[in-house]
Amino acid sequence: MDKSKSGIERLRNNNYLRTIDYYLIVPVFMLTVIGIFVLSKVLSSGYEDYPHNLYKQIFAAGMGLAITLIICLLDTHFMKLVGWAIYGAALFLLILVPIDGFSMESTWGADSWLSLPGLGMFQPSELAKIGLVMVSSYVFEKMGEKEISLLKGFGLIALIYSLPLLLILKQPDFGTAMVIIFSFVCILFVWGVKYRYFLLAISAAIVIGIPFMWNFYLEPYQKKRILSVVFEGTDIKSEYNLVQSKAAIASGGLAGNHTGVIVRVPVKESDFIFSAVSEHLGFIGTTAVILLAFFFLCRAIYVAARSNRKSYSYIIIGLVGAFAFHFIENMGMSVGLLPVTGIPLPFISLGGTSMMINYISFGIILNISMDRKISN
Repeated sequence: MDKSKSGIERLRNNNYLRTIDYYLIVPVFMLTVIGIFVLSKVLSSGYEDYPHNLYKQIFAAGMGLAITLIICLLDTHFMKLVGWAIYGAALFLLILVPIDGFSMESTWGADSWLSLPGLGMFQPSELAKIGLVMVSSYVFEKMGEKEISLLKGFGLIALIYSLPLLLILKQPDFGTAMVIIFSFVCILFVWGVKYRYFLLAISAAIVIGIPFMWNFYLEPYQKKRILSVVFEGTDIKSEYNLVQSKAAIASGGLAGNHTGVIVRVPVKESDFIFSAVSEHLGFIGTTAVILLAFFFLCRAIYVAARSNRKSYSYIIIGLVGAFAFHFIENMGMSVGLLPVTGIPLPFISLGGTSMMINYISFGIILNISMDRKISN
């Protein structure tokens, strides 16, 4: 190892606290605290597993923070190896999903989970989001530096994405597939694809992709969710969750609902957690969540712009794209602006897998930010 790398390692070990980007840590920590507080209110109002489910969430957050600190101790030159390891593990677990004999399809409408000894339920598609972003970012860097041709590069990217996406769509988990596609488009945009190609792709998706998905892929209940956004009031049964979510949000007022009368919202602890934030913390709480999420995303984009390697920038942009999709979709569906999907709110929704994956993604962004500070 050359002197510059060993110097970076020494500086990281000796001045660890000085190189940490607190502009990234503070909003993530505050979002986690808000999430645990709101979940303590939601889970204590009639959930059978309370307080064990809350303890599991706190444990998952603690484990996620520990993993983040471990990732930050790694030199960024190991990120490529980490990316391939995550991608390989995710692909292996995705292959196991349909053949492991465990299914939650009757409950959640998709067979997306594994039951792992000692860990409980785990969703491999969440891990795949990170692996795909990291592995493809290095391919994009090689194409940008002319180390490989565009034809070979995009062929590799198609190969990297095709099998995980097919396995995820087969579950079927359309929401996670959309997150993966959106993060890929974000990387593609930053890499330098011209605007006209994006317009052509969007036009093709509207003319060809949407009719195909509507007729051959989407389930009837998914179609109803989309129609309920466009034509509100057409299906009262399909819109029940949304109506209750809006009622919970409205009940929060400025600083939260303190009447003791709680609005019942299905999946309030996860998919509709934003309605619970409004109900218990009011307009002040929802504004705080939006501002914290916005600041975190903007800071991560700033780090991407200042990174000393293109691949690091692409990794951050891809992960930011995934985070942004989750924030926007979860909040948007809670207020009726977007179709209802099973997309959790990062660092807030109940779910050990989601919390751990969020912190792994955060750890990778923080690691690159620390390397940028050390190098400068």
